[in-house]
Amino acid sequence: MQPHDIRQFEEARPGLLGLAYRILGTLADAEDAVQDTWLKWAAADRDVIEKPAAWLTTTCTRRCLDLLRSANRARVEYVGAWLPEPIQTPVEASAEDAMVLASSLSTAFLMMLERLTPRERAAYLLHEIFDVPYEQTAETLGIGEPACRKLVSRARAHVEQSKVRHVTPVDRQEKLLDAFQNAIMSGTPDGLAALLSDDIHLIADSGGKATAIRRSLQGIDEVSTFLAGGLHRYWRNLEWVRTDINGSRGLLIRMDGETAAAVSFSYDTVNRLSGIYIMRNPDKLSRLDPVVVH
Repeated sequence: MQPHDIRQFEEARPGLLGLAYRILGTLADAEDAVQDTWLKWAAADRDVIEKPAAWLTTTCTRRCLDLLRSANRARVEYVGAWLPEPIQTPVEASAEDAMVLASSLSTAFLMMLERLTPRERAAYLLHEIFDVPYEQTAETLGIGEPACRKLVSRARAHVEQSKVRHVTPVDRQEKLLDAFQNAIMSGTPDGLAALLSDDIHLIADSGGKATAIRRSLQGIDEVSTFLAGGLHRYWRNLEWVRTDINGSRGLLIRMDGETAAAVSFSYDTVNRLSGIYIMRNPDKLSRLDPVVVH
């Protein structure tokens, strides 16, 4: 293998990892898909590869679809609710393009992708998020271009209907985090309740490996009561660290020097909290560092 072959792959690696993570929802699986792509790249006859970037994208996507089928079977036996693995991502408050890209990393967006078929998910991500032309997207999925356009259209309709790509200004996110933290620390939810959407929901993922509420909570009263009651009792004396999680402001809850929980949020089109996602599964917390965001 020549140095320029290695360089080509390393230049493509960040994009491949970003695509794989969005398809699979876990960083470990995404890294496996990228590593498998590297092994195939290393073994391939590059003299017959006309477009290396397209070849790498196609190879990685197809490997992700294989892994996704296995992951979906495993999730049938998953204990409690499943949430995508949280990742720390810098939030560019002044860069519109960065904020729009970050919206495709949000927990709400990744959860919405779970409702699409694997091909719909891959087609939407390739064309709408990574700007892959329809012709190449169709070739990657092994289908005709008209069928590919239908997949993207169906997926786009789901995304637009769910409004999961709404971008809430960072200063507004900070105010909502202030209210969220105050409600739990004080045990009084009144200041937060007015900032919650009517269809607010709370989901916790423990994987059966940590204490967490098993069922999803719905509505202002149910969510507010849980925050000011259950979480007030357990979290009020712990360390709170603000950081950037999946493209938005989030929280790490730390106990005895270890991250015990990660919290990410979603927002509606009028910038109220619409979703609270609590990660308690230690397997999905191991990569998170207490990097303070000022």
